Amino acid sequence: MRLSTKLTAAGLAMLAATPAWAQDAAAAAAPTVNKGDTAWMMTSTLLVLAMIVPGLALFYGGLTRAKNMLSTMTQIGAVAALAMLVWVCWGYTMAFGDGGNAFVAGFGKLFLHGITPDSVAPTFTPGVAIPEYVFVCFQMTFAAITVALVLGSTVERMKFAAVMVFALVWLTIVYFPVAHMVWASNGLFFAKGALDFAGGTVVHINAGVSALVAAIILGKRHGYPHERMAPHSLTLTGVGTGLLWVGWFGFNAGSALEANGSAALAMINTFVATASAGLVWMLAERAAGHKGSALGFCSGIVAGLVAVTPAAGNSGPFGAIVLGAVASVVCFFAVTVMKPKLGYDDALDAFGVHGIGGMIGAIGTGIVYAPSLGGPGKPDFAIGHQLVVQIEAVLTTVVWAAIGTVIAIYIAKLVTGLRVSREVELEGLDLGEHGERAYNS
Repeated sequence: MRLSTKLTAAGLAMLAATPAWAQDAAAAAAPTVNKGDTAWMMTSTLLVLAMIVPGLALFYGGLTRAKNMLSTMTQIGAVAALAMLVWVCWGYTMAFGDGGNAFVAGFGKLFLHGITPDSVAPTFTPGVAIPEYVFVCFQMTFAAITVALVLGSTVERMKFAAVMVFALVWLTIVYFPVAHMVWASNGLFFAKGALDFAGGTVVHINAGVSALVAAIILGKRHGYPHERMAPHSLTLTGVGTGLLWVGWFGFNAGSALEANGSAALAMINTFVATASAGLVWMLAERAAGHKGSALGFCSGIVAGLVAVTPAAGNSGPFGAIVLGAVASVVCFFAVTVMKPKLGYDDALDAFGVHGIGGMIGAIGTGIVYAPSLGGPGKPDFAIGHQLVVQIEAVLTTVVWAAIGTVIAIYIAKLVTGLRVSREVELEGLDLGEHGERAYNS
């Protein structure tokens, strides 16, 4: 009797405990929001914002002539602001919404439908998450800077209204689908195993190729290449370069989505690849018979940042150093030899640095990922297969960006006329488009 009573009591205790076990199991299965990761991602998001305003605005603005300084800065700030609004309306759902296909996500999160402060976005560690609003904001800044980068080829001659129409269309038909293809779990490139840690294809090839196509359709600036069109303030460009480099740590290390070893790897690679590229560009200038210049150093810094973007968490530090050096030499050649020979007017070398550097970085990532070269790849990693995948992703992005840019530019031309008048261009877009001057004297 006593034994029976004890067994009955134990059974009842076990039954009573069952709901608690179920709750524990459910809690273990639910993603946990890590406050440290969340804080890091919020910081990274603000760092990327600093890359745009004031970083890119000063970098590009200093490279233009004084009469177009405010115009350049205003265009960059305005398209970034437009991208943020478009992103929360339909961009986020097109890139990262539920369902969809290999080219675009579903529209269930249109206008951020269903997202609340309790919604979470997964990281690369099972069971670890960040608030979805933070992920929305982080990816929003990527969209904003990418469309702003395109403008480096079209400054000093494109109407402000045309810039805004172009940005609206381009983001919708070019950026959002490519972001989905590369970073969404059911995206075309992601499913094939393409490596793009922080946006070599999504940001730099996308922006660089689009910049080249837009510049060709828009036509050359009056006086190019016969008149001197030197940067009006390399001091401002230097300040902008520094802000870009600092902000890029949010861009690259933030793409780990966690404050962990992967972010640390991306951080050191963002240091050393960039340092390598900045010095190698100046060496290339010396080898070409010129003095090592401040402009060359700044250009090399950006080339290194561009090249290491897809490899940031996909390379060892010494692989990143080599990648930055190679990209710097190739971009130097593209800017100083290829552009003059082909005759296109990519005003601030958006294609020569971002397009070419992005291609070098995206393809090179397929090499430096190998563990035999210090990369984080698995022991059975095959460079040949990965290179095929990387090249496929690069070529698809080039074609997609080129076709989408043609459509966006001609829509802008139909709606706005695209280009300012000769008089406004000669006077400067600061006065002609905005009624202001950057400098009073």
